[in-house]
Amino acid sequence: MLGLITDPAAPGGLVRRELPEPTPRDDEAIVAVRAFGVNRGELSLLERRPEGWMPGQDVAGTVVAAAADGSGPVAGSRVVAVGDGAGWSESVAVPSARIGLLPDGVEFADAAALPVAGLTALRALRTGGPVIGRRVLVTGATGGVGHFAVQLARVAGAHVTALVSGEHRLSEARALGAHAAFAGTLGEADPYDFVIDGVGGEVLLDALHHVGTDATVTTYGMASGAPAPIAFTDFPRTSHARLTGFFVYETDLSTFGADLEYLAGLVAEGRLSVESGVRRDWSETVEALEELRARRVVGKVTLTIG
Repeated sequence: MLGLITDPAAPGGLVRRELPEPTPRDDEAIVAVRAFGVNRGELSLLERRPEGWMPGQDVAGTVVAAAADGSGPVAGSRVVAVGDGAGWSESVAVPSARIGLLPDGVEFADAAALPVAGLTALRALRTGGPVIGRRVLVTGATGGVGHFAVQLARVAGAHVTALVSGEHRLSEARALGAHAAFAGTLGEADPYDFVIDGVGGEVLLDALHHVGTDATVTTYGMASGAPAPIAFTDFPRTSHARLTGFFVYETDLSTFGADLEYLAGLVAEGRLSVESGVRRDWSETVEALEELRARRVVGKVTLTIG
């Protein structure tokens, strides 16, 4: 099979070459990859991993060999999945618990954008408890995770406010279903019950200044690259507020597949949209990664195979 591996001497540090077919464990299925998604965190991994490393977590395609232990979908099933690497290839072995069935009406390229970003948004949202009727703020609202978080919070019945980096992204945030949208800072906004932050730095501090009593602030990333020194005075209008760090891979991996099926079902029903910032053939992976590095992408980067 063909697959992408790291090679410092190649353009963009990646090369596509013939590789051995994957050898699955008993609880793994083999998926013929039709599309894969790229997460911003994978850009730094490409720089840190040794030569010959096979990247790729987010995939969608067809099961060609079911797990030997009988778990997971049968051969021929259309699926979306999240693995531990090697997904930027024509086929990959994935634990069956991390594979979800894909409705016929959902394109592989859209499904491939769901796994890490969609699971992060869904599970970070759950850290705030029931949000129906509550005021929820999503920072970085048009980013890979943020655009899912806005929509999922709306599906859950929240009053959603989006915070974006500039006015050129306000219309995109509103189109995702945000009831209100701000660019840069929150100004005199009312206090929020729950905040999902993936930006960090001054954006996180601004959010802390706008939380209410018993509010939860869940931070899953630091897209700004800037730390946020926090003091007691950064919680001026509240008591008993909570600030928590969130890492999706520290949640229950055995239910990844079930949550992916739920997300794919929302896409099929038209209740969740995938903001496709870049969609190209995988022969253009290096060029797509450069667009992501340069922050010219709104939404997700997906590459198609075949």
